[in-house]
Amino acid sequence: MDAMQRFELDELSTLLIGIIALFAGRWIRRSVPFLSRIDMPNAVVGAMAVAVAVLLLQVFLHFDVVFGARTKDALLLIFFTSIGLSAKLSALKKGGIPLVILCAVTVVALVAQNLSGAVLASLWGAHPAYGVLAGSLSFVGGPGTAMAWARELESQGLAHAQVVAVGASTLAVISGALVAGPVTGWIVRRHKLHSTEGAPTDLTFIAPPPKEEAKPGDTQIEALLSTVFVLALCVLLGEKLNGIARGAGIVLPGFLSAMIAGVAVTNIADAFKYKLDFAPIERGGALALQLFLVMALMSTPLISVAAIIVPLALNVIVQVIVTVAIAYLVLFRLLGSDYDAAVTSGGFLGFGLSSMPVAMATMDEVGHRYGPSPKAFLLITLAGSFFVDLANAFVAKGMLSLPFFGTGGG
Repeated sequence: MDAMQRFELDELSTLLIGIIALFAGRWIRRSVPFLSRIDMPNAVVGAMAVAVAVLLLQVFLHFDVVFGARTKDALLLIFFTSIGLSAKLSALKKGGIPLVILCAVTVVALVAQNLSGAVLASLWGAHPAYGVLAGSLSFVGGPGTAMAWARELESQGLAHAQVVAVGASTLAVISGALVAGPVTGWIVRRHKLHSTEGAPTDLTFIAPPPKEEAKPGDTQIEALLSTVFVLALCVLLGEKLNGIARGAGIVLPGFLSAMIAGVAVTNIADAFKYKLDFAPIERGGALALQLFLVMALMSTPLISVAAIIVPLALNVIVQVIVTVAIAYLVLFRLLGSDYDAAVTSGGFLGFGLSSMPVAMATMDEVGHRYGPSPKAFLLITLAGSFFVDLANAFVAKGMLSLPFFGTGGG
């Protein structure tokens, strides 16, 4: 057999191919309605198309393509910084006791997903840290979070982390979208629940902001510069935090320290009544996530993913059972077993097994069929924007720091 020839792309070429893949993913998603219904991200679809093309080159022409990685790493820091900046602690007041219950049950689900994944990985003869990667990091975190942690775990010796992250998170997106809606509908029908309708609820937190008048060019540039400054400041503070943590013998992933810095900056600004412009921060974070995700997934070795499809499929079954049980037996009952509790449980299943878009789509579909639940939308939006990503990161970090999950090899 001929030796595999390698062609290494520089950073700019990798970025350009990533952008092309994003546009291609958007076109494919529009052309295949099923991909839109399950909210498969454009970045995942486009990147998989590139990965398939690379696979064909490897199989038939013995030609491999190696993509650049430095730009991808910078985009990762920007994305997690934007998550931190959106985590305002003052948002807790809007949800009250039901939000506290939802957040507490979410932590229980995170731990349960990771433990069940670790047990399954161990039974399969794999390192238990793979179970965490295929647990909450893939199901609650989604492809972006899973790939971020995969990079961190690979640097610690978990050789196949990227392959597991891609397979598990992709299956999570699909399974969550297929499960959340039907299970929610079953809960509503089983308990003969109905919307209270007509009950006014404050939805200012999730309502779209009023359209603003076009800003002059200079003002737009100032807003953009302010956003760049805040993001860069948080990344810098994150690096300083990392240095302090290393000095204390604590190893923090770079993206986690950037997120912590973002949380600190946004809440200090909130305490001093300084209003940050979140619109460009959110857009910048979304753009960074899409570009990071497509650039990270393009280099996925699909042959390796196919080789572990059986344990990944078993993991999906286990995670779905665990998360549905927590949603129905714990969250639904703690929230009162009423219609709002059922719809909130559906949103919980959406982000607990797939993503926030799936959570919103699930609640929207249930609302169209059985009646509106403004309270559920408020709770899930608050938890999803303020709590879930932070809790996932800290739960994963805490569990991976335990001796049982130590990554000394893979």
